[in-house]
Amino acid sequence: MPEVIFNGPAGRIEGRYHHNESSTSPVAIILHPHPQFGGTMNNPIVHALYYMFQKRGFSVLRFNFRGVGRSQGIYDNGAGELSDAAAALDWAQSLNRDARSCWIAGFSFGSWISMQLLMRRPEIAGFISVAPMANHYDFSFLAPCPASGLFVNGDKDSVTPPEHVTSLVSRLKTQKGIVIEHQTIAGANHFFEDKAEDLMTVVEDYLDRRLAEEEAA
Repeated sequence: MPEVIFNGPAGRIEGRYHHNESSTSPVAIILHPHPQFGGTMNNPIVHALYYMFQKRGFSVLRFNFRGVGRSQGIYDNGAGELSDAAAALDWAQSLNRDARSCWIAGFSFGSWISMQLLMRRPEIAGFISVAPMANHYDFSFLAPCPASGLFVNGDKDSVTPPEHVTSLVSRLKTQKGIVIEHQTIAGANHFFEDKAEDLMTVVEDYLDRRLAEEEAA
């Protein structure tokens, strides 16, 4: 899990990167929760997502948004953080030019940024959106959602009550062949305290199924 520093639009960005030696290994990037509320790339859920992708043969990157840890710059209300995410994906792709696919995963605030990046980067083939803050941020840009993926949240989430996520998913328009799945974790709050294992079981099952479908195709 080597530390990496790469250039972003506001200066240096700090990350952790695992490189898979296979030239065609898929790429994944993981986006952390809100920088102004303690969100970092070392968040336990971000950490678990990172290792999930690593164990499945991905080259995977997690990083700190601007102004977090050793990343330069200051919080920019989402616009700058989206630029950071794009720079992170560019950096990972530069090391994996023959990657057979690209995935993105985001938690909370990171989910909102990840879905915006998904709309801008057609090479992203799949997403995992954990605890999307559907009552705090506008997700209407997902019209239509360009890739299949999973939304997952807790039914005891007081930050974003579950009905807001259900409404978001129900409103999504999809193109032919795009499938959006939604899972709710019983007893889980926004941070999945004491429910991280349940969350990861759902997410891992989904990713394994998608990878098996990709292999079969």
